[in-house]
Amino acid sequence: MTPERPLGADAIPTSAAAQWVAEPPGEPSGTRMAEDDRLYAALDLGTNSCRMLIAQPKGSQFTVIDSFSKTVQLGVGLEASGRLSRASMNRTVQALRICQKKIEKHGVRRMRLVATEACRRARNSKDFIRQVRRETGLQLEIIQPEEEARLAVISCAPLVSRRTEQLLVVDIGGGSTELVWIDLSDVAPEDRPRSIMRLHAGFQSQGEGAARVVDWISVPLGVATLRDQFHDVEDDAARFALMSWFFEEHLSKFSPYNADNPREGFQIIGTSGTVTTVAASFLGLRRYDRAKVDGLRMTSDQIDTVIRDYLTLGPEGRRTDPRIGRDRHALIMSGAAILQAMMRIWPTDRLSVADRGLREGLLYAQMSADGVLEDGPYE
Repeated sequence: MTPERPLGADAIPTSAAAQWVAEPPGEPSGTRMAEDDRLYAALDLGTNSCRMLIAQPKGSQFTVIDSFSKTVQLGVGLEASGRLSRASMNRTVQALRICQKKIEKHGVRRMRLVATEACRRARNSKDFIRQVRRETGLQLEIIQPEEEARLAVISCAPLVSRRTEQLLVVDIGGGSTELVWIDLSDVAPEDRPRSIMRLHAGFQSQGEGAARVVDWISVPLGVATLRDQFHDVEDDAARFALMSWFFEEHLSKFSPYNADNPREGFQIIGTSGTVTTVAASFLGLRRYDRAKVDGLRMTSDQIDTVIRDYLTLGPEGRRTDPRIGRDRHALIMSGAAILQAMMRIWPTDRLSVADRGLREGLLYAQMSADGVLEDGPYE
């Protein structure tokens, strides 16, 4: 299990932001039909969760028409056996049947349905893809780490500050964590968010005055796979410390780890259930509110305070804490270990929280390719 990056090099050499708009208050998800037939679906099947958005382009943004999210634990047992279990595959197929019904209900014709780390690693992933096709009619596509990282990056473009010269985007998944370091110092401040969107075509050099991907890495450790590495450590605090140290070891060849970067102009954007859960806990939200979480900036001290609170609660306290939620309590400490390692290593004491990721990136890429989004400006 070694981190993945472009072949032949440790770093990539030098050589229009989409936002989703929530349904109007009081209108249940999935009950309103679109004004026209330009609907797009994006499905992200990860190691732990199955999540889908159905959206309609609107100006330079898009409106979410329907959504679905369920913890399916597709990767349970994968670390030990190298295979997807029959139970986890059947669980996932049940969730995908619901997605198929939503796609059919809305008459969606344009879609991308992707699977990530669990299916990349499992020896029987092709059998699983065939089972999904046979039982739901959906055709899953296993994407490679670079595309996963690229899609996460472009979804976060609206959160890029005009003052940002060096950007680190971190996407903590169930089975892997993608990190992308982007140099924006040659980009005009007003064009920095838009320059991130232009990376949807690839991480290769875009020329002078453009965003430049200095390095990227896909670490095969996410909230589920990192937890499984240390499941036999009984002490809660010791397990957390070991997870954070182990994750940091996998970053030793990532360029920013060894770089001497100034604190000014450096921004980290974190996108994942871990990051949004930590933000919701910091805000004391007993019921999750995306409008309060997405775009929130947290300091290292604030993040550390939340994590210390999690450790004080212990496993049972975390299980019953409404801020964490039933689907997240077993994974929050492995995610927090990754997050704390990030904040410990890089030269900034602030994190921008992104409640957005692969699905939003998939939607933008499809709509951009079809030319149905207006060309900026991107706020």
